[in-house]
Amino acid sequence: MPKIEELVRVKQFASPWHRVTVNVIYTNNWLNVMLEKRAGAKQLTLQQFNVLRVLRGQFPNPVTNNLLKERLLTKTPDISRLVDRIVGKGLVSRTKNGSDKRAVDLLITDKGLKLLHDIENDMMLDDVLAPNLTTEEFMQLSELLDKFRGESNGQAG
Repeated sequence: MPKIEELVRVKQFASPWHRVTVNVIYTNNWLNVMLEKRAGAKQLTLQQFNVLRVLRGQFPNPVTNNLLKERLLTKTPDISRLVDRIVGKGLVSRTKNGSDKRAVDLLITDKGLKLLHDIENDMMLDDVLAPNLTTEEFMQLSELLDKFRGESNGQAG
């Protein structure tokens, strides 16, 4: 398996922190490419898949755009356009919120639930990742990534 130095064609990094930062960014992009490809096979984007997962997690309760914004793994400035696309695909229904005239309620449809069920195992990447690390190593990696983010608690700039 190639080291990050080989993948990005660098002889030596300036520091261990530089190496790990590049490695995390490279690995993030590698994972995103795989996930986008798998979602694309079902005519979804990765963000649309994540919206469906959030909505399923709240089902049968509706979700507002604001709650959706808070829960998405990747932040998007135009949540309305993202929602419009999945509503147009019949994966989500949208109704006016009863208590807040400015808000809308979003609910995953049966079609959205079925699609999510069909694609979810592929999106977990078990077939790609499981041969590389043991369960204990995955747990350790996850703990290290939590620790890596430190006090920022995942909040980007």
